[in-house]
Amino acid sequence: MYRTATALTVLLFTGTLHAAEAIRHEATLEGHAILPAMTLLKAPDDAPEALQVSGKFTTGGNPIRSTAEATQGEALPLAGQPLQGFSGIRAVGDGSYYVLTDNGFGSRANSPDAMLFFHQVRPDFSTGEVIVEKTTFLSDPNKVVPFVTVMEGSETRYLTGADFDIEGFQMVGDEIVIGDEFGPYVIVANAQTGIVSEFHETFVDGELVKSPDHHAVQLPNPGADLPGYTAKRSRGFEGFAASVDGETLYPLLEGALWQADKNDWERVEDGRSALRILEMTAATREWTGNSWLYPLEDDGHAIGDFNMIDATRGLVIERDGGQGDAELACADSSKEECFDKPATFKRIYLIDMAGVEPGQSVNKVAYIDLMDMQDPNGIARQGKREDARFTFPFVTIENVDKVDDTHIIVANDNNFPFSSGRALDKPDDNEMILLEVGDFLKASVAN
Repeated sequence: MYRTATALTVLLFTGTLHAAEAIRHEATLEGHAILPAMTLLKAPDDAPEALQVSGKFTTGGNPIRSTAEATQGEALPLAGQPLQGFSGIRAVGDGSYYVLTDNGFGSRANSPDAMLFFHQVRPDFSTGEVIVEKTTFLSDPNKVVPFVTVMEGSETRYLTGADFDIEGFQMVGDEIVIGDEFGPYVIVANAQTGIVSEFHETFVDGELVKSPDHHAVQLPNPGADLPGYTAKRSRGFEGFAASVDGETLYPLLEGALWQADKNDWERVEDGRSALRILEMTAATREWTGNSWLYPLEDDGHAIGDFNMIDATRGLVIERDGGQGDAELACADSSKEECFDKPATFKRIYLIDMAGVEPGQSVNKVAYIDLMDMQDPNGIARQGKREDARFTFPFVTIENVDKVDDTHIIVANDNNFPFSSGRALDKPDDNEMILLEVGDFLKASVAN
């Protein structure tokens, strides 16, 4: 994609275009399917006993370790693995989608019993159900991963949320290539068996990128210099796009990189915090050395997903850290049920790389507002409103892909059981929505 974009410099787009305001387009809800939050999977029979129960380390204290003591979904810990938390999506083309489940319960510390896996799912928008057609568990029996994993002593060596925080992916032939937030790393596994075959470090401008969770980062003795790292914790790879010809991968970091010479996080010329879009050859998984900048609208924002829709254009989710509708904000302290930090900024941007050289920032040409969509036919199965509008008020919206020339699919990561954006008294479900956005998908730097 971006090699093509470089060739398009003959179009002579000017620098003022990069700072132009993105134009808002309407989105209309045309489908809504729900996978209940409390959807559990049985761990594989050859998984160690420690993985037959999940969520044992989420509350502190003395964890329940027995399968017999675990619940069937009433509370943590759980007898099995929660399917939860989609954090990357890719259309298969037959009405089904590959989706990735993220690291487990939110951190390395509380997720050593949360298995890592991906699925092929099929939303049925006529019934509102999401059918899970296949689940593939990730494992490293051949010891490709170069550091000690939680299940190191087992033969199967299944991977867990204390090993990786998997957040974005692409299918490349018979393999799945996955971006991780902890390192950040890129791992490759067989798409059918889930067995890891490759492990890659991340390099930007020729330098190794490390977060505080990188396996080589260790705290020094008192008085010593802190170890060097340039990525924030849990701000590694979040988006993971591919060119439409399948030849190139474009991992997108969730957080800006630290620039020691400027004593600040990386920014574009107008002062906005900027994230790196990197370039990797799909077949060999080699970093090309090229990268581009995605400017955030606010330093507190993060991205949720990134997929390309043609040679130069892609979809990026940008979001704040709030959840819940603004109408239920706790502005009035007398409210018994309210959101302390409601969702206010949940957008999908259409970016265009036409004429953008490596090192420059991408063009954000259009967006849709996920907190203000149309629902004239009352399609919504949850969050229905009398004003024929529809909101997607989740703290983490981490899935977007093009379905056809007029539709996209969007889904949340429900952070089971810790996010409650629909209702204060229950965990969020996994929701998948089909949006009609024909005009939005036509936007480009050329028009």
